[in-house]
Amino acid sequence: MSNGAVIITGASRGIGRDIAIGLAEAGYDLALVARSADALEQVAASLPGDGTYVAYPGDISNWDDAMRIVKEAHEKFGAIHGLVNNAGVTQDGLFMRMSKENWQLPIDVNLNGTFYFTRAIAPIMMRQRQGRIVNISSVIGLTGNAGQANYAASKAGIIALTKSVAKELGGRGVTANAVAPGFISTDMTADLPEKVQADMLGQIPLKRFGEGKDVAGVVKFLLSPEASYITGQT
Repeated sequence: MSNGAVIITGASRGIGRDIAIGLAEAGYDLALVARSADALEQVAASLPGDGTYVAYPGDISNWDDAMRIVKEAHEKFGAIHGLVNNAGVTQDGLFMRMSKENWQLPIDVNLNGTFYFTRAIAPIMMRQRQGRIVNISSVIGLTGNAGQANYAASKAGIIALTKSVAKELGGRGVTANAVAPGFISTDMTADLPEKVQADMLGQIPLKRFGEGKDVAGVVKFLLSPEASYITGQT
């Protein structure tokens, strides 16, 4: 028996793929969202459990794609238990050299994409009088970081958006929370220079980088009945 359907953006790789694995193991049906249809199909075919896993390729930074995907997933599953806004990009560079285009990309994908999917799902969850929204932010959204002003702004915006959505939708039984991971080993972070990685590792008390499954465990908890009285938190 399914625990309900969950939409996951950025599900084709990295943290998103690990979240999909964790939720599949927990008995959820999944709507998997990313740009690459082939990559999504590969993830869907590899997931454990006997749930229904459907690929929905599209551009999360596009309003029309977000509306279409949520509508199609709702029609497929009948009800949507959760939304995990995970998709994200970086476009690092020193602030004094940052172009308008470099500034805009993380805002469009990270922040606007989170808004678009949340805006699309909100009426559905409000009518259901139940729903869980989990937004993947970053510790950089709390601390800032040299060379990542655009990324930091987008992730801080996600936290503020989460708190506002929690206050607006809570009366209809919908929770909204953010998860702000530290350094997680993914394809994206693997491209960082070794010195940067070494400096970051020196600041971590556990002396290891996080893994996608560490984030997946928190997401799984926030979607569970045990987290029904947690909202607006990071």
